[in-house]
Amino acid sequence: MALGSNIFTEIPEAQSVDSESSTTSNEYENIHPVKLLTSSSVKIGSTSTSGVHELLECPVCTNSMYPPIHQCPNGHTLCSSCKVRVHNHCPTCRQELGNIRCLALEKVAESLDLPCKYQSLGCSEIFPYYSKLKHEQLCRFRPYNCPYAGSECLVTGDIPMLVAHLKNDHKVDMHDGCTFNHRYVKSNPHEVENATWMLTVFNCFGHHFCLHFEAFLLGVTPVYMAFLRFMGDENEAKNFSYSLEVGGNGRKLIWQGVPRSIRDSHKKVRDSYDGLVIHRSMALFFSNGNRQELKLRVTGRIWREQ
Repeated sequence: MALGSNIFTEIPEAQSVDSESSTTSNEYENIHPVKLLTSSSVKIGSTSTSGVHELLECPVCTNSMYPPIHQCPNGHTLCSSCKVRVHNHCPTCRQELGNIRCLALEKVAESLDLPCKYQSLGCSEIFPYYSKLKHEQLCRFRPYNCPYAGSECLVTGDIPMLVAHLKNDHKVDMHDGCTFNHRYVKSNPHEVENATWMLTVFNCFGHHFCLHFEAFLLGVTPVYMAFLRFMGDENEAKNFSYSLEVGGNGRKLIWQGVPRSIRDSHKKVRDSYDGLVIHRSMALFFSNGNRQELKLRVTGRIWREQ
């Protein structure tokens, strides 16, 4: 599906139809001053850990602060990213920030052990404050991004939620089984636009797989590409393999590979050409020499590696 247009028609074989935003000064006035942490205000390891964590929250972006943590002459703190956003002036008292580091707060952070922010999703790990962020970027319990690449979809969630989202909100075709046989039809094969694509979801071996088919320009060369993504983590994806085949006029192209996890973005997979790539001239040859309409039959299967 092209951005804003329907350029491809996918026809299952069973059917007969061919067919940074900056923060304004007014927003700063709503930020409450952050008290400078002192040794008498916190006892590490006590029930005041949550209070310490609040002190480590940037008053502008509300994210946890990591070194360098900056403070103004009056003791108000904020993170290094927001220091640039507020043009080096304290969002609380308007004092010029300069290059003052809040070393006491940085030292306190070193002594904290905190749970992963995905604790409610099943992660039971506890990490030192400065290791927590790195873990959360790779945590296996973190939500997945919607694999639908035809729009700027910002929905995240677990796999069952995303499967329902793809079906109900994006109207993606859902199929059960580990083999597929589809035809892709394009009425004017001489028009190739970036991000012209289609998506089909397969339920196979108790997991879900996304079959992508699209047209784009490889440099100045129009190409079509098909590839498979696994709805789960990379370590699980490696348990499966798949093959894709397209052909006509006594010729065929075959691709065999390992499905990529949807942790890898659609763009990352496509730009690595990790799939079946068909140049337009070859695709037209496969279409029985009819250069007025593109008809590609893509077959394939998914299997579990032993």
